[in-house]
Amino acid sequence: MVVNKKSPETVARKRKKFNREAIAAYLFIAPTMLGLFMFYIFPALASFALSFTKWNGISTPEYVGLGNLIQLFTDSSFLRSIINTAVFTFISVPFTVIIAIFIAVMLNQKIKGIVFYRTLYFLPVVTMPVAVGMVWKWLYNTDYGLINYILGIFHLPQPSWLFDPKISLISVIIVYIWMSVGNNIILILAGLQGIEKTYYEAADIDGASRARKFFSITLPLLTPTIFFVFITGMISSLQVFDLLFVMIGNSTALLEPLRTIVYGVYESGFKYGEMGIASAQAFILFLAILLMTIIQFIFQKKWVYYDS
Repeated sequence: MVVNKKSPETVARKRKKFNREAIAAYLFIAPTMLGLFMFYIFPALASFALSFTKWNGISTPEYVGLGNLIQLFTDSSFLRSIINTAVFTFISVPFTVIIAIFIAVMLNQKIKGIVFYRTLYFLPVVTMPVAVGMVWKWLYNTDYGLINYILGIFHLPQPSWLFDPKISLISVIIVYIWMSVGNNIILILAGLQGIEKTYYEAADIDGASRARKFFSITLPLLTPTIFFVFITGMISSLQVFDLLFVMIGNSTALLEPLRTIVYGVYESGFKYGEMGIASAQAFILFLAILLMTIIQFIFQKKWVYYDS
């Protein structure tokens, strides 16, 4: 039996090469890690620390313990923002995913002009939310908006889309779905194209209908993509701000019906200078996102099918 023993020179040479490669790797990831720490990790830790203080952004922070949290949960505006955020998320995310699946399945067919349709559906994604909010705010205008103008032609009711508290949040949700569905379509379309054609060929041999193939093949094999889209969509909807900020504008009448947690963070921190309260709201939002993400990861074992 021959045992190959590496000489000390060979070991030292390989170790030196490994060290050079490790240094090069760390240098390549250093800018990303530095940016991650400076713009994400450090602000998050600082916000957590500030949530236990009273600070106006200039003076020395004053430690108040759980005072900010107690104040928030006794504030009707903050409780309203929690309800609005929950309603916004639990309506917009499922509808966005369902609509995206329906459109992606259609776009996955061999039809004429498919590239044009894919581009058309993706355009709202690359459009700035500020521009989207301004255009839809005009479309929703009660007096001279295009939507009410068309409804008036057919002698249909012309509601006050944004200023009616009963439908104002739903009106913004419609805009959000329109704006974000394109990104989900692209992701789900990629998931559809990753499904092996042999499954459908076997189903055709068995004489399965189109609906049976969708519910027995397409949907189960698409669940990993749906799960990813659901998670990212939930996180995005919980943090919605720019669209609401544009559509609320300077109107105090729209503030309460459309107030969300992130809007409360902006208002407390940058409008009233209550950085401690703003940080406490941000920390509560972080906990909500973390909790909902963990719950979805736990329950995904029961409905997400990973094809091995």
